[in-house]
Formats: sequence, C-alpha cells, structure tokens
Amino acid sequence: MNGVVVTAYTDRPEATMEEHADGGRFTSAVLRPRVEVADPGMIERAVELHHDAHRSCFIASSLNFPVTHEPLVTAPPAEG
Repeated sequence: MNGVVVTAYTDRPEATMEEHADGGRFTSAVLRPRVEVADPGMIERAVELHHDAHRSCFIASSLNFPVTHEPLVTAPPAEG
C-alpha cells in the first residue's frame, strides 16, 4: 500500500508512573519501535509513516499523559 516491506519489528516501550497513598497514575510513555525494512530506499518513507501514525493515534490522543514515539528504521545493506 505504501511501498514499504517490513521484514522485522520489535518495540521496547517504557512508561513512568507515580504512586500516591490512594493509588497511582502513569505520567508518560515512550514507544521505541525498531523496524527493519526490505530495502534502504524504504527507510525514509517508513519513518514518515511512523510519524503519521503517531500523529493520528487515537489511543495516544485519549490518554491524559504524553506518549512520545522514537522509531528506528533500518535495512540490510544494499547489494551491489
């Protein structure tokens, strides 16, 4: 659809929580997706797509704390 072929994906999200006597709440979250694409020429478009997805994410927009997004997109070296 967008010309990007994903060959691997992992994420290492982190969140910060503060505790109170009557419970607690999350104060922030960071998503760190690590994506491998099939070709180095796809990296720029894949990063753009991650930013677009974050901007329109209904879950992040519904939370009462900030969710940041730090994608890393890699590809195997071009053959040649």
